[in-house]
Amino acid sequence: MDWLLGRKGPSGFSYSSTAEQVTEGIDATGLTAIVTGASSGIGIETSRVLALRRANVILAVRNVAAGQEVKETIIKQNPSAKLDVMELNLSSMASVRKFASEFNSMDLPLNILVNNAGVMGTPFQLSEDGIELQFATNHIGHFLLTNLLLENMKTTARKCKTEGRIVNVSSDGHKLTYREGIWFDQINDKSGYSFIFAYGQSKLANILHANELARRLVEEGIDLTANSVHPGAIVTNLLRHHSFLNGIVNMFGKYVLKNIQQGAATTCYVALHPQVQGVTGKYFADSNLAKPSSQAMNQELAKKLWDFSMGLICCCIS
Repeated sequence: MDWLLGRKGPSGFSYSSTAEQVTEGIDATGLTAIVTGASSGIGIETSRVLALRRANVILAVRNVAAGQEVKETIIKQNPSAKLDVMELNLSSMASVRKFASEFNSMDLPLNILVNNAGVMGTPFQLSEDGIELQFATNHIGHFLLTNLLLENMKTTARKCKTEGRIVNVSSDGHKLTYREGIWFDQINDKSGYSFIFAYGQSKLANILHANELARRLVEEGIDLTANSVHPGAIVTNLLRHHSFLNGIVNMFGKYVLKNIQQGAATTCYVALHPQVQGVTGKYFADSNLAKPSSQAMNQELAKKLWDFSMGLICCCIS
């Protein structure tokens, strides 16, 4: 009932808080952020609010034309916004490598990486690298991107003496997976495929990735945090592959689900708010600390996923 009442949590924010509200008064001048999937849904709102708080925002998008439209729309509302558009197809390791190479060659700092992009409910399909599409896009693409940008973020944190932040957008869908967690040996297997379980395991992977990355960064003593967030149930285009479900959500969702402004709140909170300073390896929902599933807190599963993911990106080097 708390979310219906809009009751605030320890952070002072709630289910109904918006991205603007949770970042009010925060000045991100001088910070550079990359937001993946910035041409739709909460990616647009996340980018808009980060730019509103004076961060330099890179819109990492699959569709460059759509990204340019977003950039122009934001600048019309906020002429001082600093935005750039770069092409990124997370389902293609070649595209991820190209994006990272181009960004790193720009000699820009990188303070904030928001791994936001995602697909949901796709029919069984393999990426060009031979990996189930939801796992490839939602996890492997972001895993590779983060690895390729990590040295830049470490260097930025040292030089600027400012904490860097990595935010993985997961969801409570991470609880919809097989009991044993990540089904490594069946990732490319069509038999018994369920788009719900495939989506769930990709979202579980987002949390495990952030947790294991956080553990490694703490061991290195790097001023760089990694956390995961649940944006909440939102009316977006994620269910576009299932017209019946999409129709129901669009018809009734506005009465029970978050809007886009509320959906981007937790991401923006974790990316910018001083309350999150030094907090790493945690899961957030409604702009407050939350408890994920027991699988998501399994350290051995996180290490196993890390090794598995490294194996995939190393065997697909172009």
